[in-house]
Amino acid sequence: MTTPHVILKRPLILTEKGNAMKESQHKFQFEVAPTATKHQIRVAIEQQFPEVKVLAVHTMVVRGRLRRMGRGHAKTPNWKKAIVTLRESDKIEYFEAF
Repeated sequence: MTTPHVILKRPLILTEKGNAMKESQHKFQFEVAPTATKHQIRVAIEQQFPEVKVLAVHTMVVRGRLRRMGRGHAKTPNWKKAIVTLRESDKIEYFEAF
């Protein structure tokens, strides 16, 4: 079993859609390892933040975009996003600082 720091790469906190989901639906977004499963993500969040209980995990692969680099184009890498639903009484203090 891998550690939570390997599975959870970073929280996604600077989007308007993410902030709206956090406030109204108690859903939090994370960038996760591309090979992480829903069960591994659930366990990693409950280990990283012991005071919360995860109700559901939804994952998606965000496709990389084509960007201009000099004269040509380069593709940014694909990455995996997880949307985690918590109980109404739970919140992650890291997100409250922003």
